Amino acid sequence: MERGKKIIIVSHCILNQNCVVKPYAKKQDNFLKFIKNFVLNNYGIIQLPCPELFILGLKRWGHVKDQLEYPNFKAECKVLLYPIINQIEMYINCGYKIDGIYGIQGSPSCGVNKTCRGNWEGEASCYKNLDDILKRVHLVSEKGIFMEILQELLKEKNIEINFYDIDDWSEEID
Repeated sequence: MERGKKIIIVSHCILNQNCVVKPYAKKQDNFLKFIKNFVLNNYGIIQLPCPELFILGLKRWGHVKDQLEYPNFKAECKVLLYPIINQIEMYINCGYKIDGIYGIQGSPSCGVNKTCRGNWEGEASCYKNLDDILKRVHLVSEKGIFMEILQELLKEKNIEINFYDIDDWSEEID
């Protein structure tokens, strides 16, 4: 194989929908066209680790950014990202071009232009109904926690890479 010397970096769930909070996993072929375009154009792909999977596990509830915005979650995100930063540095130092970091719109961790916020706390059974809880959630124009930290770590190394959101909020759920 000829080295294309081009790399993209993607959120974990773009290549592995098994890690997504139930019931929001999509058919993997929803991302196939996106990924196939890069593969056919000789790009390498770095898959970011999923902080929610590593820290909270597969049997987790959906979260909002406010629930993840605490020191221990941020510290664990940095631990997960240091090896990625090292890879990025190595590729750049060897003449590779990193053409973008792709996150998931609305994700509390991997949102790029939009993430979800809300006043979620306490015992769910204390609310009159689910709508009372859901009304507290809204999209805001911010990065998710993981992407914020990734951008900070890149800035510390004077590395500039464009960030992009993938909007995967279709009605189809598993």
